[in-house]
Order: sequence, then C-alpha cells, then structure tokens
Amino acid sequence: MSPLVWILLAVLAAVVVLLIVFRAAVGRAWRAAEVRRAVEDLKRQRERVEAKFFDLASRSGKPKGLRWTGCDWLDEEVVFGREVQSGLLTAFVHVNLRFEAVEGGDMEDVAAVGTVRDAAAVFHYQDGVWSTGGRAVFNMRPADAIERLEGQYDPVEWPTGG
Repeated sequence: MSPLVWILLAVLAAVVVLLIVFRAAVGRAWRAAEVRRAVEDLKRQRERVEAKFFDLASRSGKPKGLRWTGCDWLDEEVVFGREVQSGLLTAFVHVNLRFEAVEGGDMEDVAAVGTVRDAAAVFHYQDGVWSTGGRAVFNMRPADAIERLEGQYDPVEWPTGG
C-alpha cells in the first residue's frame, strides 16, 4: 500500500477515536445535567410524591398484619442510583415508618409493632417527573439499600455544581 493510503487510514482511525471520546464526554455531561435537574425536580415535586408514596405503600398490605400510621421524611440522606435494566434515575430517600397492628391480626400482641423503622423510600425519575410505586426497602438506610441492590442499581454521584 502506498504511504498516502496509510496516512488516510491513520487519519480515519484518529477521527473514529475522537468521535468515541467526544460521544462519551457528551454522555457524561448529559447524565450529570439530568441528575442536577432531577434533584431540583424532586425538591419541587416533593409534597406530591411523598403523599403518593404513603398512599400506595399503606395500601400495599406490607408488612402483613400492620397498618401504616406515619412516615417521617429525613432530609439528611437521599441516594441516587440508575436502574441497570431500564436506565431510570432512582432516588432512595431515608424515612422513618410507624405502624400499628391490625385488630384481630397476628401482630396484635407483638411488642415491637410500635418500633419506628428505618427504610428507604424508592422513587423513579422519567421525563421530568418523579413517581413511585410505594416501594420501601425496610430496615435500612438509602446507602445500605443501594449497596444491597447491587446489580439492580448503579450508584450515581450527587451533583455538586450548578
């Protein structure tokens, strides 16, 4: 092959490498911007999604034999992850849950029923809207939940800049 062909192949290879690097950088910037938007949207939509969470979770029948009586939202811990299969941004929010036994149920005489429980409330972000299925990961804080669900969620860094 002539030197000109080698030069053209080298230039083509360099262009391909540059395109790959550029695409990766744009993807990282887009994902970081999405997380920043999502954090702000979660603040704006908080009251609605908290109410939706409690409504759905309290109607879930879990834990069995208990009625949900309260949910305290703890601001100090929110952990973000990206669902591996769907790519959805997910927030795990620290909550304290309170229950009472259902009258006539198996839990009525259990002393621990009134114990406040740590949990991570799960929310998903799609098309600028936070939503929930009312899922709570019981007896763990958000960082513990995302670690325990490794393989289902990849951790996402909390945005630090504007």
